[in-house]
Parts: sequence; C-alpha cells; structure tokens
Amino acid sequence: METSHGICRIAVAMGETHSRVLLEQVDHWQEYLALVNMILYCTGIPGHYPVSETTSSLTLTFWYTLQDDILSFEEEKQAVYLQVYRPVYFQLVDTVSSSSLDLTSHLLFLKDTEALLFGFQSIAETIDVNYSDVIPGLIGLIPRINISNVMLADTVMYTIGSLAEWLADHPVMLGGILPMVLQGLVKAELSVSSVSTLKRICRECRHDLAPYAQDILTVSQDVLLKEIHKSSQCMWLMQALGFLLSGLPVDEILGRLHSLITPHVQRLDTLAQHELNPTNKQSIVHILGMMSSLFTTLDINVQADSSEGAASPRLTPSQTTQNPVSSGPSSITQNPHKNCMPWNTGTVAVCGVFDKSVRTLLHDFGPMVAQLSEMLGQIYSAFPQASALDLARQMVHIFAGDEHHISDIRGLIEVLTSATLTIFQQGPRDHPDIAESFMHLHAQILKRKPDMYLSDQLDIKALFYCGILSLKFPETPTVKAASLFFTELLPRCKDMPSLGEVLQGDGKLLTETILQVNQALDRQHNMMAAVGGGSPRSLTEYFSEVLLSLNRHCPALLSQWLRETLQTPGFPSAQVSTEQKHTFSQQLLREQTNKRRVKEIVKEFSLLCRGLQGSGYSDY
Repeated sequence: METSHGICRIAVAMGETHSRVLLEQVDHWQEYLALVNMILYCTGIPGHYPVSETTSSLTLTFWYTLQDDILSFEEEKQAVYLQVYRPVYFQLVDTVSSSSLDLTSHLLFLKDTEALLFGFQSIAETIDVNYSDVIPGLIGLIPRINISNVMLADTVMYTIGSLAEWLADHPVMLGGILPMVLQGLVKAELSVSSVSTLKRICRECRHDLAPYAQDILTVSQDVLLKEIHKSSQCMWLMQALGFLLSGLPVDEILGRLHSLITPHVQRLDTLAQHELNPTNKQSIVHILGMMSSLFTTLDINVQADSSEGAASPRLTPSQTTQNPVSSGPSSITQNPHKNCMPWNTGTVAVCGVFDKSVRTLLHDFGPMVAQLSEMLGQIYSAFPQASALDLARQMVHIFAGDEHHISDIRGLIEVLTSATLTIFQQGPRDHPDIAESFMHLHAQILKRKPDMYLSDQLDIKALFYCGILSLKFPETPTVKAASLFFTELLPRCKDMPSLGEVLQGDGKLLTETILQVNQALDRQHNMMAAVGGGSPRSLTEYFSEVLLSLNRHCPALLSQWLRETLQTPGFPSAQVSTEQKHTFSQQLLREQTNKRRVKEIVKEFSLLCRGLQGSGYSDY
C-alpha cells in the first residue's frame, strides 16, 4: 500500500503539473492516456479510507485540472480531446458511484462524486450539450447515485437542472430522471435545488410531460398543502406547474387546474371568515401570491405543437367562459369583501393575480371584466394602492375599445378617479407611487379612449391640477408620468371643448409650473422642481416635451403665457436677465416639430437659471 501510494503521488503530480504540456503532445496521446488511466485506477483503489486506503483522495484535483485544460483549447482541439477522454470520465463516474465505502469514508466519496457532477455542470454550461454523446451516459448514471446526503443531493438536483434543455430534445430520458427530482421535492432541506430544477424541466420540456403530469401535480400539491417549502419556493413551484399545465391539451387543463387550486381557494375562504390577525393576513397574501405565480406562466394561447412547432389556435368565444386561466381569478371575485377587502396588504397580491391573468388572456378575459371592475373599485376605495391603478390601466389598454365592456370600464375609471382626487385634496406628497400610476392611467385613457373625458362624472379641471401637482414631485418617475399625461391631453384640447376650456383657464399655471423654481427643496440632494433650477437636469427632457406640445397645439396662448410669466422680476431665476428670457421665448416659439432642438433650448435656459453655463456641469 505504501509503494502504490508513492507511485500514485508521482503520477498525480506529473499529471497536474504538466497536464497542458502533455495534452499538446498529440503524437504521444496514447502515453498520456495511459498515465490518466493509471490515475483513474488510483481513484478506484479498493479499501476503506482512511483505515486501509489513503490514496484515492490524492487524485481529486487532477480531474479538475484535466477538465480545465481541455476546455481552454480552441473548439477543434477540444473536440479531439473530448473524444479521447469521454470514456475516461464515464469510467470515473462509474468507479465513484459504484465504490463500496464504509461510514468512515463516506465524506471522501461525496466529495469525489460532487466534484464530478460539478464538472458535468460546467460542461453543460460551456458547450452545446445537444451535440455531446457524454450526456446520455451521465443521465443513465445519475439515478444510481444515493442522495441520502443533503450536500450531494443538492448537487445532483442542480446537475439535472443544467441538463433541462438536453432533456427537451431527448424526452425519452425523462422517465428515469423525474422520480429523482420528485424524491428531492418532498425534502425541505432540498427546497431550493429541487424546486428550481423542476421549474427548469417544466419550462423546457412542457410539451413532453403529459405522461408524468399527474405524478408531478400530486407530489407538488402534497408539499404545498404540508407547507414543506418556504414562501418563495412555493411561488417557484407554482410557476413550474404553470409551465406544466401550459403544455397539456386545452381540454385537460381545466380539470387539473381545478384540482390544483381548489384546496387553496377553500383555504382562502376559511381564513377570510376568521377574526383578523397578522397570521391570517400573511396566509392570505401567500395564497394569492401563489395564484399570481401560477398565472404568470400558465398561457394556453402560446402552446406549440411538440412535433411541428406550430402555435395552437386561440380559444373560440364558446371556450372563453371555460378558459382555465380565468377559473382561479373568478374564484376570488365570487366574494371580494370576504377575500381581500379587509386587508390593505392584500391589495397588491389580489391585483397581482388579475394583472397576470389579464396580460395572459388579453381579450379572452372579457367575461370577467364586469366582476373585476366592481371588485377593483371596492378595493381601491377602501385601500388605495398603486397596483390597483396599474391593473386598471391594463384593462383600459385592452378593453376600452370594446363596446361590450366600455360601460364597466367607464364606471371603474370614475370610481378610481374620485377616490384619487380625495387623496390629492388631502395631500398627495406621501403617495408618489399613487400619483405616478394615476397619471399613467389617465394618459392611457386619453390615448385609447379620450371620449371618456366627456363624462360629467370626471372633474377635468381637478385632473389638470393633479397633473400640475405631480410635476412638482421630486421623484423622477412621477414627473415623467405627469409629463406624459399632459403630452396626451394637449393634442385633444382643440377637438374637445371641455378640455379646451380648462387649458384656457389653467394653461398659464402649467407653463409657470414648468419654469418655476421651488426654492424650498434641497438642491444638494437633487430634490428640485422645474426647468428654472429646481429640478434634476435629467427631467429637462420631459419638461421640454410638454413645452413642445403646448407650442404645437396652442402657440398663441403659449406666447402669451411665456410673456406674462417671464416678465415677473426674478422669475424663474435671478440668474437670468430680461434679454435672456426674451431670447429663450423666441427660440422656443420658433420650434414646433424639432424635439431635439427644443430639448437643447430648454437645457441651455436651465443652465442659465442655475448659473452653470460655461462650467464643467454644462456637459452633463
């Protein structure tokens, strides 16, 4: 044993130190292969470490070195070396996985096997595994590995996950691998690796999983109901099941989906009937989050035929009411007061479920528009959240042009607007996210269905003031959204008398707001408002677009407003002279189409107002 140990040390040292040099001696590849086989024999020396065998551990780093050196060559040489050393690596996996070790050597065996698996992961990530004949042998060996050890089991899961794309092209191998993944799924200590691996397989192999769908759903439902995994892993698992269901025939999805979500909907109803407490609240948000995750990936309209790759037809109108994707959200709308109204923190989760459903189904969501409009209005009136406004914006985008749904959409917009105007009246400064989403919502309305502004229920003058207030926010996204609102509103003032009247009365205030300096805000923290020096210069682009729109659609009025506002001494900044103000006005009024030039004019005036023209800051 001492002699063989010494020989092994010499062989390993030579192999590690001169691996690349020996590989480059292509005329003597057989001699080097003999050395590699000698090291392979040392890896599999029989005995019990460290009682009667202490040699195998010496070889571990050599296999890393050989792999790295082979992969460092150009592709042509790699192909040659991989052809020569594939059989060696197959024997290596077989040697390690079939070794009979007692408990004292369990650790070394795990390290060797883990190292090999990491090596195969590296191969899968660095070369096109679809053109590798190494993988079938690996797939055949993996089920023979004992995953009772958590560290080794984790590595096995990740290795399987790295081969998901290969499995998609070789679905016949799924039957030998999936049971191992499901075995890992029931173990909390393998939560991250097993769930992420199942998700990758369901995503890549969805069209070939029908024979295994029931087993996957059964095990997944069991671990979800037993709460084996943490919340984030439950979300991943639901995404995996969404991919799985998306690959099934449409007529099979509904039944399987009902079986999957029914226990969770029932749990939701039960929780809502109990006295309010933080635990119930957290559980409700968790369940709604799982549903949202499911509908993120459950998309039956983009199914592809596994053999031809052709997209399947969309659902017919008669199928729409039975659309599987709508069955989960419709369960929530059965009783909105009971399921989500009492909890402010549940609003985001509820809206998340429907947002994913609307984006997935598009017009197929139509049968639920009335229910959702009523529920969303109730939720927002009780607990205003930006997520509700964002969901409403999606509904406007998709359904505002549909005469069957316009009445429901209009009613929803009136409720949301009324509730948001109350927030603005009370002081919106603590709700920049609501202000931002509200501006985006009304910009979408003006773009998709401007005649909604003909409703007597919409206070257009108040909306105009909300836009002006939003322009003064220090948060860039809010200012950007408000600018977008005005650029959508101004072109429609000519054709809509009600808008024109508001512009006539308050256009000067809009112009003044864009130009004014808000001296109360802290310049050092870049919390500023408007071109005259109070806003971050990055906002100049948005303000210039509003000024361009004013000049394009009401040039005479803009000329009057500029003259009246700029004649005020010290406005918008004491840094600019009367002549400079006049020059700015004339330059601006000459440009009605050139957005880039208007931006330059506004930027130059902004620098003058800051006293920065000619300084190093003028380049930023």
